[in-house]
Amino acid sequence: MHILVTNDDGIYSPGIAALARVARQFGEVRVVAPDVEQSAASHAVTASRPVYYRPTPAFRHAEAYRVNGTPADCVALGAYHWPDVDVVLSGVNLGLNVGNGIWHSGTVAAAKQAALLGRRAIAFSTPVTTDEPDFARLEPEIKKVLEALLPDDELRLVNVNLPADPRDMCW
Repeated sequence: MHILVTNDDGIYSPGIAALARVARQFGEVRVVAPDVEQSAASHAVTASRPVYYRPTPAFRHAEAYRVNGTPADCVALGAYHWPDVDVVLSGVNLGLNVGNGIWHSGTVAAAKQAALLGRRAIAFSTPVTTDEPDFARLEPEIKKVLEALLPDDELRLVNVNLPADPRDMCW
């Protein structure tokens, strides 16, 4: 399975690193993410300036690229440069994507861009609390979500909000 991983928090976000680590258990991973934070970028695409797609050594166990564009740009470029993408994983976003916030979310927009390109997609988010989320503690829960969702080809676009504390997961 070819898995494209992206986000809207930027290539150096701890959430994307956690998602890429877990995704490696399910297939070949390539990371394509914005070079800077693009939170609330919604489904914007860059049309008025050149967009660069550059390799980055940000990840030890995955090929990675940074893009000077939006999350939707990252998915479009990632799918163009790696046409065999089976699924796009977006996140793990710092902040929940619920209610009206979904309209503004770059994390969800990246997943929507994947769906528009005919790829399956899953967006992941977790709440921001007074401390940064403990992504290492969330990784087993991300794995459980992927084990449940990846085998189901009928699910084309899914938005998953993980709790700050994995003990609050409802299975």
